Amino acid sequence: MNYTETIGFVAAILTTAAFLPQVFKTWKTKDVTGLSLPMLLMFFAGIVAWLIYGVLKDSPSMIFANSITVVSAFLLMYFKIKYSKK
Repeated sequence: MNYTETIGFVAAILTTAAFLPQVFKTWKTKDVTGLSLPMLLMFFAGIVAWLIYGVLKDSPSMIFANSITVVSAFLLMYFKIKYSKK
């Protein structure tokens, strides 16, 4: 792994981990009042695009980060839809 990919992996770990507390908090409290569904949808679409870009550029750090972040974004959208109905 080269220096550039090492920096990419550090950035990937930090930015991906940043979403985990929000996912966990939303799951535990079921409080979605502060989450905007349009923002989550746009964010999800952007992450999917970054994931595709990472695959096309053959960037392991980009693929790693966006594969995990797309799951976090999906979970937040799922929680927003599920818990908004209550």
